[in-house]
Amino acid sequence: MPDFDELQLPDDFSGIVRLFPLPNFVMFPGAIKALHIFESRYCEMLEDAMVTDRLIAMSLLEPGWEPDYDSRPAVAPVVCIGRVATHAPAKDDKHNILLAGLCRARIKRETPATRSFRTVEVELLHDDYSGSGAQRRPELRRELVEFFRKQMPQSTEVQKQFEQLLASQIPLGSLTDIVAFAVDLDVKVKQQLLSNTDVDQRAEVLLQELRLLNESQGNDSEPWTFPPKFSEN
Repeated sequence: MPDFDELQLPDDFSGIVRLFPLPNFVMFPGAIKALHIFESRYCEMLEDAMVTDRLIAMSLLEPGWEPDYDSRPAVAPVVCIGRVATHAPAKDDKHNILLAGLCRARIKRETPATRSFRTVEVELLHDDYSGSGAQRRPELRRELVEFFRKQMPQSTEVQKQFEQLLASQIPLGSLTDIVAFAVDLDVKVKQQLLSNTDVDQRAEVLLQELRLLNESQGNDSEPWTFPPKFSEN
């Protein structure tokens, strides 16, 4: 298992990070995602990361990416920087990793191409807890917890993990990110949530989406994917 105490940005982080764009996946801070790396450029990206800072910025490809996929298609401006927590080589020079989401960041510019993979300069983003939202915040947290407990798979291990998460006194911003990552929302909605640094507003938007999802799928549905499944690049 990864040493989660080490899952943070290095003190000497330069602001330059490798870019891993995907068309159907949004990473969040605090989340852990299993990824199968097989494209040669992303294998090179991973190899470079493993000998340096282990950092990779997950980004969502903008609509219309298909004709330009092998080059530099446009990506959403807000990304999630992750750190490779575990790495296991697979057959045929492929790789399985666990990526731990660390923080939000906004792309300032894409750096000149020197390798097969892309790199960007980023500005780190931090959660904003406004004073005006302090009174409503405990209620937002309670509603999110209720939705999660009601809809999560009926697994003893999953429930144990979630109760441990709550016992850690996780802040509302982090709780919102974990729930947003786990629930089966449209990637456009997930990107909207990732891009929003206003914690109270982000929680309100997420709750609205959860209510809509619950109404459309029925009370017996299980829209959650907790813990996460493997994803391929």
